[in-house]
Amino acid sequence: MKHPITYILALIALFAFFPGTVAADFEGRKKCSSCHKSQAKAWGETAHANAMESLKAGERKEAKVKAGLDPDKDYTQDKDCVGCHVDGWGEKGGYTIEKPKKMLAAVGCESCHGPGKKYRGDHRKGGQAFEKSGKTTQRSVLSKKGQDFHFEESCASCHLNYEGSGWKGAKAPYTPFTPEVDEKYRFDFDKMVKNDKAMHAHYKLDGAFVGEPKFKYHDEFQANAQEGEKGGDDDEDDGDDD
Repeated sequence: MKHPITYILALIALFAFFPGTVAADFEGRKKCSSCHKSQAKAWGETAHANAMESLKAGERKEAKVKAGLDPDKDYTQDKDCVGCHVDGWGEKGGYTIEKPKKMLAAVGCESCHGPGKKYRGDHRKGGQAFEKSGKTTQRSVLSKKGQDFHFEESCASCHLNYEGSGWKGAKAPYTPFTPEVDEKYRFDFDKMVKNDKAMHAHYKLDGAFVGEPKFKYHDEFQANAQEGEKGGDDDEDDGDDD
């Protein structure tokens, strides 16, 4: 080929012209909840599920006033606020103000467990293999593809993102909801992650995945977990979630 650089530039232009050819890392909670039905239902009753609603004018008026915000303003278009109320803000395939997606609007599954595009297929196959023959899959297979089994930093990035919080990652724009505004905003991960009203209720897992990395409270949660409703194949066509 006489002009390899020209060829490469043409390929780059082709992919830029057809953005849909590059799969988004964030898929939306509908993909997860189609199998994890009980977890999704429990999550739907938490404040995280209503995170975007809280940004609307007239919502949580008292809290906004105490934090120095205008209770009659709609903050759902405010880029300084939206990031902590959606999945994947500023990341590939994540929520954007310009093209909002309903299944990414809220602090959902992928905010804690990581963007599902790369690991969801292995997660599904692992579950199917266990159900069929009892074969287990190492969690490291999923971890290497982006599933987060710890997620403490993800929580801190919003709840501890204020000056003086002690979290090394704090940077502007800071959250206005700090312990100085109200003591209830003092964030303790080890305490809050065990609060079903803050996260979601935990249900019995079938044991398809083994080994490290394993969430530090996994065994504790499973020891007290109740049986949940199982969904069907999560690879079915979910349709448009805009």
